[in-house]
Amino acid sequence: MGLNCGIVGLPNVGKSTLFSALTSVPAHVANYPFCTIDPNVGIVAVPDSRLERIAELIPGKKKIPATVEFIDIAGLVAGASRGEGLGNRFLASIREVGMIAHVVRCFEDADVVHVDGGIDPARDIETINIELALADLDTVTRRHEKVSKARSLSKEAQKHAAEVLPVLERLLEALREGKSARSLKLDEDRLALISDLHLLTVKPVIYVCNVDEEGIDGNSAHVDAVRRIAGEEEAEVVVICSKIESEIALLETEEERREFLEAVGLRESGLNKLIRSAYRILGLRTFFTTGSDENRAWTFKAGIKAPQAAGIIHSDFQKGFIKAEIYSCDDLFAHGSEQKVRVAGKLRLEGKEYLVRDGDVIHFKFNV
Repeated sequence: MGLNCGIVGLPNVGKSTLFSALTSVPAHVANYPFCTIDPNVGIVAVPDSRLERIAELIPGKKKIPATVEFIDIAGLVAGASRGEGLGNRFLASIREVGMIAHVVRCFEDADVVHVDGGIDPARDIETINIELALADLDTVTRRHEKVSKARSLSKEAQKHAAEVLPVLERLLEALREGKSARSLKLDEDRLALISDLHLLTVKPVIYVCNVDEEGIDGNSAHVDAVRRIAGEEEAEVVVICSKIESEIALLETEEERREFLEAVGLRESGLNKLIRSAYRILGLRTFFTTGSDENRAWTFKAGIKAPQAAGIIHSDFQKGFIKAEIYSCDDLFAHGSEQKVRVAGKLRLEGKEYLVRDGDVIHFKFNV
């Protein structure tokens, strides 16, 4: 699975505006369908107050946040699974991402064209989900036909068929009913059997309710409709006003952004919530390195060991890994300095089998 998030939705729901605000890099935005054809890719800084606190306690010349990749994928329409609206091209882009941020328009505006002529979040979600399910149904059907024939081939092929066919049959049943692959809640072993299919509906989803300035509190019938659907799917919901977020992205200083948020009645940017949620759902975590030159947050996939984490910084660190000095950033915050962390006995020496944890502050020892 990719370690990035694809921004998906019908045309003209605010995807490209959202992407521009996320990345502060203008994407092509226009009031007509399919103004985005090739996916826009942006590397987005992950908001993390822990890095700010580390930098206060251990001053450095630079402060570098962790990052996550977002991809703005052009709008899908009914019939996309049959190639409508360049659908095949767009569906192929979705296959490459690790998760989906499904943007749903939750505001009325006669000046902004809606591809279906009116605002109905439940219908819009259903349109996208059906197209993704139909595309997956085609993929699974073809694989099922191929694997079924393997029963007459080698013993190895028969063994694989015996393992994967029950999974494919469950998928076929769900997809024919318009349900997603993720609704089956397959375990890791079964997911591994179908990983090469790159199914669209197996990917985790965040529903992003794009509201207007009047709806930033999230209290509206449109947002409630999205929340009901997300609740049934056990998915998360983030409420965002793309227009406001775009204005925030243009501000130059953190102080200006805070003042703007206070003025519109927000404690935090909705984009920050979206970024952190996507980061976590993708299974991404953060460790820190500190020093007078820089304090830095590094992105890693949950479950890696210390040498692999060292390799994220530089391949030589992994190749010559000896050990790692590690403490939790929470211990730094509690004691106030690295020296006091040492005195309190909170600094540990860990070897090659150590599983890196979110919030670890690490000094790697290596020799090449």
